[in-house]
Amino acid sequence: MTDDRHRNGTIQGEEAIIALLAPLAEGHPGALGLKDDCALLTPPPGTELVLKTDPIAEGVHFLAGDTPEDIAWKALAVNVSDIVAKGARPLGYLMALSFPRPPAHAWVSRFADGLRAAQQTFGCHLMGGDTDRRPGPLTISITMIGAVPTGRMIQRATAKPGDRLFVSGTIGDAALGLLLARDPAQAANWKLSPAETEHLLARYRRPAPRLALAPVLLDHAGAAMDLSDGLVKDLDRMLRASRTSGHLDAARVPLSEPARRIVAASPDWLGRLVTAGDDYEVLCAIPAAKAAAFASSATAAGIPVTEIGAVEEGPAALSVTGPDGRPLALPERMGWDHF
Repeated sequence: MTDDRHRNGTIQGEEAIIALLAPLAEGHPGALGLKDDCALLTPPPGTELVLKTDPIAEGVHFLAGDTPEDIAWKALAVNVSDIVAKGARPLGYLMALSFPRPPAHAWVSRFADGLRAAQQTFGCHLMGGDTDRRPGPLTISITMIGAVPTGRMIQRATAKPGDRLFVSGTIGDAALGLLLARDPAQAANWKLSPAETEHLLARYRRPAPRLALAPVLLDHAGAAMDLSDGLVKDLDRMLRASRTSGHLDAARVPLSEPARRIVAASPDWLGRLVTAGDDYEVLCAIPAAKAAAFASSATAAGIPVTEIGAVEEGPAALSVTGPDGRPLALPERMGWDHF
């Protein structure tokens, strides 16, 4: 690196940042090697494009001490998760990086390594973007582009009375991971093993989009959405958008083994976990006649899914019951809200 681009380990100039990121565009001809101001994309035959933008910012979506690799992975994963919930597959993405100060060469290099690992896992490439410097926290804004068979994108506003509600994976682990990242002493309080601690931290730092579930959703789902702001809040959004009512049986919500122990020791944690954000799982409404086939196909694809409730007739409203069959006590602030 020449001196004008790399003084004392700090990058000087946008071109130096782009040079570190340009290899991420290899493999997608429409990226033009990041040498143009725009990218070119032709949808695969018989498909439509699905677009999603979901930025992440330091202090809001990740912590200042998180590694560049983890930050990069999360920035891409949270966008892929939305694409997957639409039954689409990721094609590529645009990225805007906003730095509060000139970044260190080593930081950008490690960030690029994290993106490379995520790209290889999710099957997509960097297609273009921009960098700038502005006051405020480090922010990574990604616009993900996916492809779905024409006319078949799964919406969240199309749930019907009688549909069964399913969720992938487990709920609440990322929220526990965030608490551990902020206060490592919680691991001892919760009597977690090192492996359990690492699992919960990873669920917060490195979400795992359910890529294999996309084709299963296309075959079976009436409605679907990504879970980012909390199960209760996002389910309520689905019901309101669909103009239906619904019921969530919190006792059936899938929890990891450490989460189950935490709830067993302090039952109020159940309400906290079903309203916590950052799960990045898939919530879907499946017609009753397809429910068994959906569960079987998801299992065959390697994705665990659990039935947690049902869509019902009536004005948009959600009831949540606990293990005793009574309304579950929920935190006053249900789910994440930036405002």
